[in-house]
Amino acid sequence: MAPLLVVAVVLVIAVVVALVLVRRRATSRPTAPSTAAPAGAPAVGSAGGFGPAGLGARVRAAFGTGSNGDQWAALEEVLLKADVGPRATADLIARLRARGVGDPVESLRDEIVAVLGPTRAVDLDAPGLDVILVVGVNGSGKTTTIGKLASRLVGEGKRVSLAAADTFRAAAGEQLEVWASRSGAQLVAQDRGADPSAVAFDAVTSATARQVDVLLVDTAGRLHTKQPLMEELRKVKRVIEKAGGSVTETLLVLDAQTGQNGIAQAHAFTEAVDVTGVILTKTDGSARGGIVLAVREELDLPIRFVGIGEGQDDLRPFDPTAFADRLLA
Repeated sequence: MAPLLVVAVVLVIAVVVALVLVRRRATSRPTAPSTAAPAGAPAVGSAGGFGPAGLGARVRAAFGTGSNGDQWAALEEVLLKADVGPRATADLIARLRARGVGDPVESLRDEIVAVLGPTRAVDLDAPGLDVILVVGVNGSGKTTTIGKLASRLVGEGKRVSLAAADTFRAAAGEQLEVWASRSGAQLVAQDRGADPSAVAFDAVTSATARQVDVLLVDTAGRLHTKQPLMEELRKVKRVIEKAGGSVTETLLVLDAQTGQNGIAQAHAFTEAVDVTGVILTKTDGSARGGIVLAVREELDLPIRFVGIGEGQDDLRPFDPTAFADRLLA
């Protein structure tokens, strides 16, 4: 009987231990994360980019603080945190002071639209081939943006060619080839490591021979602080013109999430190649869209397009009124 008793005791102990372990796991299991966004969190992925940032609520809160001086200081802090930039912030506050506030959100919306000015379409009025040079820092989304822009232009009935002048980044040419196939554009490319200026020259001569309407030139991403690389951009532009092309637009691609560093980028690229407009990317994931105002105010550069996602059709013409509405939602 003793062996049977021992076995029974062991079984009882095993059952008790198992029950304790199960109970511990049940009580320590983490609860599933809530799918609801926390109060005041920015919504992303809105149809026009720049998901509501709660900025309107913050502006109202600023005007609910104490004395008149406190209100303007609070508003200044709100705008600076939204990447509006010191100069554009000072201008907006001066405008609001001059007009009288009334409804602070509506007043600020009107002044934002006024600062941004009317929408300007891409200039495609050259008598022959229009060349659009696309520049920017590494990772800003230039190649993808070029593919989307090619799709738009082909959809408008334009004959489009793409120049793979980013011969530095691995697979850049292959990526542009995929976009050319998707959009119905032609592609001019050379081997990796080739001279970007040579690619641009061949692209211009090829596009001219094929009676192409628009040539989009992809360039390698480069830090705006590296002068030799900026000089390489100048050379590409000179060679395009030497080949008979007319650079009607030089578009700077800026990541909407770069903040005030985007202003430094815009300054450097404008000095190097006379930037004529900005394409703002990754706006679907950014609630800090004030960089648009900073670029417009400090450099007088129009925002041509905004990227709102990864899809082929996710490049939209910039609408100042819609932008102001979403920023202040």
